[in-house]
Amino acid sequence: MTLYSLVVVIAALGFLMFMAYKGHSVILFAPIAAMGAVLLTAPDLVAPIFSGLFMDRMVGFIKSYFPVFLLGALFGKLMEISGYARSIVTAVIKVVGARNAMLTIVLVGAVLTYGGVSLFVVVFAVYPFAAEMFRQGDIPKRLIPGTIALGAFTFTMDAIPGTPQIQNIIPTTFFGTTAYAAPILGTVGGILVFIVGMLYLERQRRKAAAKGEGYGEGHINEPVAHLREGDKLPHPLLALTPLLIVGVVNLVLTNLIPRLFGEETTFQSTVVGEPKPVTVATAANVAIWSVLGALLLAILFVVVAAFGTIRRHFTEDVKPAIAGSLLATLNTASEYGFGAVIASLAGFKIVAEGLTAIPDPLVREAVTVTSLAGITGSASGGMSIALGAMADTFVDAANAVGIPMDVLHRVASMASGGMDTLPHNGAVITLLAVTGLTHKSSYKDIFAMTIIKTLAVFVIIGLYYATGLV
Repeated sequence: MTLYSLVVVIAALGFLMFMAYKGHSVILFAPIAAMGAVLLTAPDLVAPIFSGLFMDRMVGFIKSYFPVFLLGALFGKLMEISGYARSIVTAVIKVVGARNAMLTIVLVGAVLTYGGVSLFVVVFAVYPFAAEMFRQGDIPKRLIPGTIALGAFTFTMDAIPGTPQIQNIIPTTFFGTTAYAAPILGTVGGILVFIVGMLYLERQRRKAAAKGEGYGEGHINEPVAHLREGDKLPHPLLALTPLLIVGVVNLVLTNLIPRLFGEETTFQSTVVGEPKPVTVATAANVAIWSVLGALLLAILFVVVAAFGTIRRHFTEDVKPAIAGSLLATLNTASEYGFGAVIASLAGFKIVAEGLTAIPDPLVREAVTVTSLAGITGSASGGMSIALGAMADTFVDAANAVGIPMDVLHRVASMASGGMDTLPHNGAVITLLAVTGLTHKSSYKDIFAMTIIKTLAVFVIIGLYYATGLV
């Protein structure tokens, strides 16, 4: 029965990855894969787990993150309609040249994520820039997802010290560390991922150019030029202002909101019947509120500053953007429910317990976290499960050989961003949906980033053992 449960979990994971890779909707196949696994291991719990776990986690994700997806999609679309995206791209090309489009997109994504902007928002915001730059540089569009992934899903997500992304915050609660834990190891790991990732992407670009492959035609979800003939592009500094607003306001609100609301807020709800108190915890919402506030102000700025251009195209262009945000939200939410169900099965627990047999404490932590992140399709989810169940074990093993908690923190954080980006990962599916591309055309490059950032974890482990640097 033990082996059988493990096989079922692996089969469910493999089935979902296969269906996602083939381009089928995970909104449909994530619940089929999850509940199929339950049916084969605990058939009497199919209905309770579907309603009490899968749908609960799926709806919980939508409740928390749909506004972020919605405003992120709207922000990206307005940057496109207003001509701001083209203005920035044109200015950058004049400075660095069209051949450096990939480097530019990676750096823009890195700045936004390190500034605290949600990874999903970065996808929506950066895509219009990427499409414009790749088109002008005649670089294959299929390379855009891998380029955005390197900038947004790797070194500024979990390696560079101080990043406010959740993957760098979760370990602080388990190890008593700060977001700046292991600054040397994190910086070295981040630089390594950046350099190797850029070398890979440039190699792919050169190979495509040698074959005469350009941007391509017949793509979907293409940004459209909305400026009329004779219209001038907005000044690049004006076009950059909304991006600065997002980064700065997000940082300010992250620090300001806890002071304004305290630990929690309670109010009376009188929607039905007698008034009932509703309590909202600030800590659980501060990151979302901060991003939403930043996006709202940035959107307002773009609408006011480019009202004439936006007014002409708002109705027909915003509708598909909103529809795209709904699709991206449901895709990721369905994945979130799948991960929760799989994590509750006996076969998953076998995997988690089996990883404890690895003798070296840092290698054990890295393999455990990245494996569970891969299985659940979520960096934060996999790390939360791993540390929630095994943090004390990791701490005891580290203390026994004198390993600082800062090193445990950095290894866990970087490992969470390792194998999490398998084909069924919500961010990967969102990235491909937004860019209008498929797993078949573009996942190879995303997976290359996955391999690079996974190997980087073991490089910093080796660096620590060889030098003692933290």
